Amino acid sequence: MLDLGQVLVGWDPYLAVADRVSRTEWEAFSVAVDFPALNHSVDAGTTATDAAARAAAVDPAHGETVTRYYENFAGALTGPVPGTTEIVEELAAAGVRLLGLTNWSAETFHHAAVAAPVIDLLEEVVVSGREGLVKPDPAIFRIVVDRLGVDPARAVFVDDSEPNVCGAASVGFTALHFTGADRLRGDLQRLGLLRAA
Repeated sequence: MLDLGQVLVGWDPYLAVADRVSRTEWEAFSVAVDFPALNHSVDAGTTATDAAARAAAVDPAHGETVTRYYENFAGALTGPVPGTTEIVEELAAAGVRLLGLTNWSAETFHHAAVAAPVIDLLEEVVVSGREGLVKPDPAIFRIVVDRLGVDPARAVFVDDSEPNVCGAASVGFTALHFTGADRLRGDLQRLGLLRAA
């Protein structure tokens, strides 16, 4: 089971608004509105409209920046993460069941596979914004277990976030911290899921 953002598809939120603000201005905006927390709330089901209103309460210009971010969300996706498309294709060819679990807004998720088509090889993706739950909450991992019939003791979860890795491990998954395709390939080879070169 795979996380998507920064594992299969790259994401740089600044790029969605780069036509309007500088990188330095984005960083100041991010601190002012606590963009990581705001983004997390949208991943949990808050609407983009409500997120913009929260930012506008700090400064109307910040609300406009959030609105632009969601309007141009596709611009924040940088394409496939190097090396992971090939890994997923090899796993699929080997008959490994492939699922996704992502912290992602329900409103913008349709952009994911456009930016990284390998996502379409996944049998199903559980999207936090549709569930009203976000990783690392163990409850969202249990949705995967119950809805998709996954035995955690026989499943591997890959994520670039250490807290999310810990959340998966707490439910019984073999959880791998993603830091790059080369390390992931080695980890999967050691687990017997990929052939060694």
